[in-house]
Formats: sequence, C-alpha cells, structure tokens
Amino acid sequence: MKVKVIGAGLAGCEAAFTLANLGVEVELYDIKPKSFTPAHSDKHFGELVCSNSLKSNDIYGNACGLLKEEMRILGSLTMQAAEATRVPAGGALAVEREAFASFITKKIKACKNIKAVCQEVTAVPDGWCIIATGPLTTDALSQSISRICGGELHFYDASAPIVSRESIDFDKCFYGDRYGKGGDDYINCPLSKEEYERFVAELVNAERVIAHDFEKREIFEGCMPVEVLASRGKDSLRFAMLKPVGLSDESGNKFYAVLQLRKENAAGTAYNLVGCQTNLKWGEQKRVFSLIPALKNADFLRYGVMHRNTFINSPTCLNADFSLKSDGKVFFAGQITGVEGYVESAASGILAAIHLYEKLQGRQPKIPDDTCVLGALSAHIAGPTDNFQPMNANFGILRPAEKRIRDKKERYAYLAERALQTVKQYKENLQTPVTG
Repeated sequence: MKVKVIGAGLAGCEAAFTLANLGVEVELYDIKPKSFTPAHSDKHFGELVCSNSLKSNDIYGNACGLLKEEMRILGSLTMQAAEATRVPAGGALAVEREAFASFITKKIKACKNIKAVCQEVTAVPDGWCIIATGPLTTDALSQSISRICGGELHFYDASAPIVSRESIDFDKCFYGDRYGKGGDDYINCPLSKEEYERFVAELVNAERVIAHDFEKREIFEGCMPVEVLASRGKDSLRFAMLKPVGLSDESGNKFYAVLQLRKENAAGTAYNLVGCQTNLKWGEQKRVFSLIPALKNADFLRYGVMHRNTFINSPTCLNADFSLKSDGKVFFAGQITGVEGYVESAASGILAAIHLYEKLQGRQPKIPDDTCVLGALSAHIAGPTDNFQPMNANFGILRPAEKRIRDKKERYAYLAERALQTVKQYKENLQTPVTG
C-alpha cells in the first residue's frame, strides 16, 4: 500500500519519515526544485522561511519547549535536524537554515521507503494521502481543497530583516541574554527615549508593500508586522520585542528600549532583528531600521517580506486524528490545519502519519489527550468554535492541573511533567512501533 504525502515542508517530511520507518511506501510530492512559492528559495526540503528559531528549549517553562520534548519521544526528524545544526541562541533552539534543510533532505532521500517526486499536485488525490502543503498551497490545489473543505481563510505571515555582523556598530550595543542567561548569544541594541520615539514615528508612517486583493485579510496576531503593532500605541513595542526588562550592559546601565539581534547562522556572520517581522518596502526598511544607533550603517543581507498563509476551517471538516470527515483516507498536516509555527506544524505531521498507519492496520486511531501539547493541538483543530484561528503551543490549551497551584513556575513544571508522562504512555499503548 502506497501513501502519497503532498508537500515537503516540516509537516510533510515528518509524515513521510514516520510512515517510512513504519514500513509504508511513500511518494513525497513537492514542486521543488523545479519551481518555488513566492516565499521559498532553497532547493532543499524543510526550508525555514520566517525565522531560524524553533522557539524556546525550556521544557518546564515554555509550551513550545515542552512540545519539542514530546516530539523527541516520538522520534521527530525535525528535532534530529535541529540538534545537528543548532546555533547559539540563549534559551531558544535556533538552527543554521541551509544546514537544517540539507539534513532533512538527505534523511528523506536516503530512506528506501520514500520516493521523492518533483511534481505539482493540482487536486486532492484519491486514496490514502496526507496533504501538508503549508501556508502557500498552490492555486490549483487550493481550489480543490476549498471545494472539499468549504472554503479557506488567509492571514499574513511576515519575516524579519537580517543584517551582517560586521556592519553593526559595537560601540553602541552589547552582548547578553535577558537576565544574564545564555552568555553572548544576543546582541542588544539600546535606544534612548528620544531615539525610540523617533523610530516608532518613522516606522508607523513608513511606506508599506501593497497587499494583493487575495491577501487583504485580518493579520494573525501571532506573526504581526512590527509596524502594525507600533501603530497601536507609542509604548506597544516597549512591551513587546523592544522591551528593556532584564537587559543591562557591562556597567549595569539600563535603557528605555532594546532591540535584540540573534545569530542567523553558525558562523555568526549574520543576525536577524528579533521580532521585527515587517511588510515595509525594502528601501523603507533600510531607512527606518537604520535609525537604531547600532544599525546606523547596517548592511541588510535580507529584507523582511510578507506573504499569504492559508488554513482550512478545520473544526468543520477534520477529525481530531487530522483526517477529513468526508473521506477518512485523506489527512491534513501542518499550518494548513490551523496549527501555527514550525514546531507545531512538524508535530502534526507525526500525528497524522501515526493515525493514518493505524487506519491502514484496521485499527481505530488513538488520540493523545489534552494533558499534553500534542493532544491539545489535536483538540484545537477539531474542537467546536465560532471563529477558528491558528494556534501556537501554549500552556493555556492544556487541560488545567487537577490541583490548584498558585505559583506559575511550579504550575507549568507540573503540567510539563504530566504531559511527558502522557506522551510516554501514549507511545507505549500504541500498537504502532514508533521509532526515530
């Protein structure tokens, strides 16, 4: 029995890898390297577009960190690639993009049960398949999906600019992570009150790229352009990506606002502007971000871009096992389902593959419960709601603790330990022999 996996992003690669390791023959379809979406440029599978960070690696204090550990238990390919290609980023798990995508591609192409097919799929296939085409599904397939899912939604996704390290003015910045964690993983660019207010004013009034008609939808809060956030109030950035809390230089000086730069590659020659996803025109990006003293003469290696994302109204058309309600042989995975983020997308690919395999064996898929992040995200995509929106991993979607724990740190640690036990038990109870 062959299974078609459509899309070789993180979700599709995880799905194909999981199925192949279970002995299933997989045909993995992607348009690369013959053609690319507007946001992609790397010939490899598993390309990271918005950022090189997979977010926090803190298992007990951050839900995304916890999700990554849950995925490791289930043998995640994404986690293997991340560990092999990681770059210093304080408490975050960041990777060198090209090496990361190359690692995944080599693993996929070396797997005897996976046949990579460079071909555009224009319609939802008949038979067993997993659709993991992500936020930039091609038009023809989007129309096919729309017909069987009752319409599609759009939201914006924006990426931050990247500057060269050698062009940063180190007389006007300092190394260090927040609260002294992580050593010298971040470069901090402070602003005075006057500098901050000028930056915000220019940012708000800068010329933006005009969205196409099909992109004119509500912006998803989880990936909001910095200029949109700035327009919501003069201090909005100081409570977000430019917050100065926990940051001081070697002399102990504190600042009105601070922009952090994070390594983009292992060599440390490129840094991205943390949290500064933007839809400004390229010339405007250089003009406005150069107002930050440390970036006055910055060389922009890549400007921020904004592109369309697409997700289906999953609660109306998907089961909690990620299969289509109208056709139990068709599964979806990744951001198209309404899970938001690299890690969350990859996780859904693992689950979709496990559930599909269970059905192939004539068994009813077992859904992890909402005491773990994997289960909570599954519940989110299938749960009833009047206004379905993409969801990141967060402790708020987990089932509350059975006992009241006032201290936030202790509560999160309890939820995390409970989640890990849930996933370990889930793996043990599976008749599917999941391995990494």
